[in-house]
Amino acid sequence: MATAAAGALGLLWGWLWSERFWLPQNVSWTDLEGPGDGYGYPRARHILSVFPLAAGVFSVRQLFERFIAKPCALHVGIQDSGPYQAQPNAILEKVFISVTKYPDEKRLEGLSKQLDWDVRKIQCWFRHRRNQDKPPTLTKFCESMWRFTFYLCIFCYGVRFLWSSPWFWDTRQCWHSYPYQPLTNGLYYYYIMELAFYWSLMFSQFTDIKRKDFLIMFVHHLATIGLITFSYINNMVRVGTLVMCLHDASDFLLEAAKLANYAKYQRLCDTLFVIFSAIFVVTRLGIYPFWILNTTLFESWEMIGPYPSWWLFNGLLLILQVLHVIWSYLIARIAFKALIRGKVSKDDRSDVESSSEEEDMTSSTKGPCGRSSSNGAGRVNGHMGGSYWLKSKVVGMGTSA
Repeated sequence: MATAAAGALGLLWGWLWSERFWLPQNVSWTDLEGPGDGYGYPRARHILSVFPLAAGVFSVRQLFERFIAKPCALHVGIQDSGPYQAQPNAILEKVFISVTKYPDEKRLEGLSKQLDWDVRKIQCWFRHRRNQDKPPTLTKFCESMWRFTFYLCIFCYGVRFLWSSPWFWDTRQCWHSYPYQPLTNGLYYYYIMELAFYWSLMFSQFTDIKRKDFLIMFVHHLATIGLITFSYINNMVRVGTLVMCLHDASDFLLEAAKLANYAKYQRLCDTLFVIFSAIFVVTRLGIYPFWILNTTLFESWEMIGPYPSWWLFNGLLLILQVLHVIWSYLIARIAFKALIRGKVSKDDRSDVESSSEEEDMTSSTKGPCGRSSSNGAGRVNGHMGGSYWLKSKVVGMGTSA
């Protein structure tokens, strides 16, 4: 029985690493065992080094948020305090936990009679109770500052690396002598750091702010890791670096806009959003299809011809383009509504961060129900309000892919 299991495992392993699938015709894994330069040719075993590096990235993040991001947050006036605590009430707590967090009018009237409370007071209690489970702005600021710092650094590194790479100026160089394209140190570090970062995001999803799109983001990170790993194993790393750098171009701007929102620098937030939107649309709907897809579909067809993993790789890139179109439409719709109405109404998409819901409604209410400061009333008038910004990170748009 053990022999049969070993034989089945051997067949599965052989099918998984089939040369007919991964490599062009007349190329074998043995051909790619040559030394090349730097780290030789990409090998699947290189991926194993990502896991300890991802753990290291996660550890660095914890230190960064504690000793750099938190002092910055306090410096710009973000308070190290949680939301207002709802008044303890066993009946309302039971309804909140077991029945609904958003009672309808009929249930509110029943609770009002049962408790002899005003309906508005009960509504206020449920709002405070929902916000009670949400993380403070300080926590969100620290998370966004970490992502902003990494995205900005990796984008700058990518631009610096690609500037001296011939395939940045002539995309046909992505396929010249393919797959016999040895790794350089810079290319290896670029790929492994991107991959380690996304693995660290996979880990940290279970400790970060709980988001309503947890599953979507989990699948997004998994797909990103899969695409980066796939392109590394079959040595499409040159075009892979172009894809990564292109997507990194707008990510740090979105995180910067969120930081400005948390710090209540609303005009700066609006300006960064406009810049982010413009760069997102230009890179995802302009440069990506006419530069990246052009070389992966047409130039590669001409120079190396199609083979099974080529079809899969391009299929994934085309799916990514469909997502780009959807995300660009959602961003444009949000911006259009903001410009037309002069203020932003509740986003009709699902909230991305659970902590964003009704945050503006309670940001100036830190006391009993019905008592609030007056200076919060006009905060969103003419601007893209705080709750909008926390919702405008469209479904994992992460905006990476």
